[in-house]
Amino acid sequence: MTGLSTILIVVGLFLAGGVYSFSKQGMPRGVIVLLAVASAMCLAAGVMRIQGIWE
Repeated sequence: MTGLSTILIVVGLFLAGGVYSFSKQGMPRGVIVLLAVASAMCLAAGVMRIQGIWE
């Protein structure tokens, strides 16, 4: 596991927590969707780097 993979996964999990928190607070749906997409992209990129698919 490289440092960048770790950072991407940590940021993705942080954003996922933000999605949960914002949905509980009743924030606008656009903000929640944006955070969800960013979280999914970070997590996918981190996992792809771990697997060696994207270097």
